Amino acid sequence: MKLGTLLKTTAVVITTLAATSLPGSAEEKTLDIGVSDALTGGAAVYGLPQKNAVQMAADEINAEGGVKVGEDNYMLNVIAYDDKANPTEATNAVRKLIDRDGVKYILGFCCSGSTAAVASFIGNEDAVMLVGNAAERSITTLGLSNLTRTRPPADYTGAAAGKFVADKGFKRVAVLGALDVSFYASYVDAFEKSLKAGGGEVITRESFSLKDRDMTPQLTKIRGMNPDALLVVGYVEPAAFIYRQAVELGIDVPRFGFTSGSEEQFLSVASDEQMEGVWDLRPTELTLLSTTDNGIAYHKNYSEKFGAAPSPSSPYAYDQVYALKHALEKAGTVDDTEAVAEALRELPIPDEAVMQYLPVDGRLFDANGQAYTSNGAFQWQKGNWVFVQDLPSDPKAYSEFLSSLH
Repeated sequence: MKLGTLLKTTAVVITTLAATSLPGSAEEKTLDIGVSDALTGGAAVYGLPQKNAVQMAADEINAEGGVKVGEDNYMLNVIAYDDKANPTEATNAVRKLIDRDGVKYILGFCCSGSTAAVASFIGNEDAVMLVGNAAERSITTLGLSNLTRTRPPADYTGAAAGKFVADKGFKRVAVLGALDVSFYASYVDAFEKSLKAGGGEVITRESFSLKDRDMTPQLTKIRGMNPDALLVVGYVEPAAFIYRQAVELGIDVPRFGFTSGSEEQFLSVASDEQMEGVWDLRPTELTLLSTTDNGIAYHKNYSEKFGAAPSPSSPYAYDQVYALKHALEKAGTVDDTEAVAEALRELPIPDEAVMQYLPVDGRLFDANGQAYTSNGAFQWQKGNWVFVQDLPSDPKAYSEFLSSLH
């Protein structure tokens, strides 16, 4: 027999064996899960790593036998669309996933504007929405039973950041941020309130567009006001330009930020010397020097699979997939989205989780569908983000506050 004929015959035999279910054995099926995220454009620094994280988690689960629901095993198939962090694109992407692809479970969602657009109608759909990095508070104040989020809201972190800066004795803080983006504005509002309670003040709020790369006019104005410190809130790339340009303009004050960028992302714009000493005050996301065994394994596996280190916020999406897996298995169905959404709300923190969540009443998600991590102060030291200390975090109290906003 020729080699080609032998291979074809062998493939047919293998396929036949795989398609034949033995009595009492589980039947293997496929479950499509969707991703809507920013895969191109400025927000891709957050969205593309989230999409990769979902794919990696799905591959891991499939390699371990899939999701066991009743007598069936489901292999996860990821269908991803680029929403460009644009509300219209995100709406179109999710409509395509639901109406054309028949997807019931949609993950990703790095950015608040596009996520809020989808959240505005997802409550009327036979689908479950799992939000990752998007930090706008109102996403989990809509009272939607079919929506959960793994990242805490921006103001939950901003309040802790303001107290941290006040405790360090800084009284006059200048803010430079993408303040036309509501969740950045809410971070600064909470920051200012805590700073003021600690005896400090925000002496100016200067703004930039997320597409801007030259912030020297705003920095020149700030330099003339002689602040004690500078707070920068925005996407990674414009923030890196600000840190670089502040050094070039001779602004020699402590620089604090809210960005969640990786070392590689910042070093593509600013030098190690220009970044030295910068603080990032954010949720305690993945930072290699302070993470758990799960985080170390995630960093290693992601780097090997995609040829680049993961962004600190990308595990929000990775953890979504494992939360969904356990909820499907607990609910015992892939078709009844109400049962799966209810099971999500009852989950403890999954053993596979990378982020270091703080449970509320023993659960990953609170009654609003919101999860919480601790907050942390990270400082750039000799080329790396180094975890310095925890910031005050009270998820139970914040959860009650969030519930009061419905």
